[in-house]
Amino acid sequence: MATPKVERLLNLVICLLWTREYVTADYIRRNVAGYSDGGHADKKQSDEAFNRMFERDKNELRDLGIPLVIGRSPMVAGAEGYRIDRDSYELPEISLESDEAAAIAMAAALWDTPEVSTLSQTAILKLRAAGLDVRSEDDLGITSGGTSRSLGPEEVIAGLLGAVQANRAVEFTHRASATAAPTTRRVEPWGVVSHRGRWYVVGHDRDRDATRTFRLSRISSVTAVGAAGAVVVPPGTDLQRIVATAVDSAAGSDGRMARIWVAADRAVGLRRAATTTEPGEFDGEPGDVLTLDIHSLTTVARMVLGVGRDAVVLDPPELRELVVASLDRLIGVTV
Repeated sequence: MATPKVERLLNLVICLLWTREYVTADYIRRNVAGYSDGGHADKKQSDEAFNRMFERDKNELRDLGIPLVIGRSPMVAGAEGYRIDRDSYELPEISLESDEAAAIAMAAALWDTPEVSTLSQTAILKLRAAGLDVRSEDDLGITSGGTSRSLGPEEVIAGLLGAVQANRAVEFTHRASATAAPTTRRVEPWGVVSHRGRWYVVGHDRDRDATRTFRLSRISSVTAVGAAGAVVVPPGTDLQRIVATAVDSAAGSDGRMARIWVAADRAVGLRRAATTTEPGEFDGEPGDVLTLDIHSLTTVARMVLGVGRDAVVLDPPELRELVVASLDRLIGVTV
């Protein structure tokens, strides 16, 4: 079965970002998943098919703004090789204003529609190649041909984001679980954030007189109430930490801890999930050693893979093995 184009391009980008030397087209053909699918019996035809595909892919990466660097490869004397210079391409840390974050949240709700699916795949590829922590469709809970199970209905998202922007309180119908009876909640919303593939609204619950977190997919019938500007977010409020604490408290841990080295000023997502952080070096490179509670081995592995060589699993062995096996499948190399 042929590898989808977007997956093949992502495999190529990861290969060229990870390599410390120029790699030849032949190396890419043999080791990057997607270039050996459906080979022809006639070698000449197979060579021609690969060359056409590789030229198209190089042009597409350039169109995406990913600069390919060409130089002499040490693999074969005099042969032309390729790599991506991370230092010249990586983006600085991105900080979004509240209205910009709201626009992204709204766009995410529509990513599964046929009109924008191709564009969204291209955008995701470009952001991942730039080193940003972009969740996949599976992580976001977006399914093809239907509405997102984790984002909730579009009118819920629009109602909550509108209330957050106007600093207004809301009333909505909420189910604590799939089988629970619906109840009406009155909340002063502080913001809408994502955590581990799901979206939540955080705010002050007027009836409970306490901070509460609600999953968007369990909310319906949002109505803004009261005057604009009446809701005030307490200074120093960390919405991501509130959601993470609430979700972790509900889910619990599987009892294992992960120790992961990350490069200095990299791997923001892993740093946010860490319970402790201490300075540490790996192979002579400065960085930090993070400690994380493992709720899902697969989830932590995805987070590590998402930041490439800027993260290295130290413990436990089963997590390290899972990451190595995933990389082997991705680039088609047997270690």
